[in-house]
Amino acid sequence: MGANPQADKAEAGRNTNASKKDAGMNIDSKLVRELAELLADTGLSEIEVEDGERKIRVARQIAAAPVAYSPPPAALAPAAAAATVAPAEAPAAPAAAPVDAVKSPMVGTVYLAPEPGAADFIAVGKPVKAGETLVIIEAMKVMNPIIAPKAGTIQAILVENAQPVEFDQPLVVIG
Repeated sequence: MGANPQADKAEAGRNTNASKKDAGMNIDSKLVRELAELLADTGLSEIEVEDGERKIRVARQIAAAPVAYSPPPAALAPAAAAATVAPAEAPAAPAAAPVDAVKSPMVGTVYLAPEPGAADFIAVGKPVKAGETLVIIEAMKVMNPIIAPKAGTIQAILVENAQPVEFDQPLVVIG
């Protein structure tokens, strides 16, 4: 022992800890396997068992299931019915949205007229001026006018009155 008793106690403590580390842990692999099986059988993500000084914790990571979006069946039914009722219209519909189409800046319901029973804002073949209202999109009870970005002639109206529209969906083609 040296001149410093506190240093001697710390040294003794380190030696005791070192001897415990050298001895190694006594792991009951059968218990660990049983706990792992219990996790799998019950669907738990972790389990911890304590027996005196011995404490065993077994855990597993559960991967989150990927979420896939599918449109509701009600939305598919009218589209399928329209395709079977009017097969002549299918070839007339463009395969891809025209590049110069005015697109919806929001999700909502599109209206072609300022109010029910009124004349539509636009019609195919009619001229429009830049800044003129093309359609109105109702979103969260607010009516939002969609204006013409340029002057030209209406080439196509790609939506119907009171139709739900998505963000970036083509609405009108101005030529």
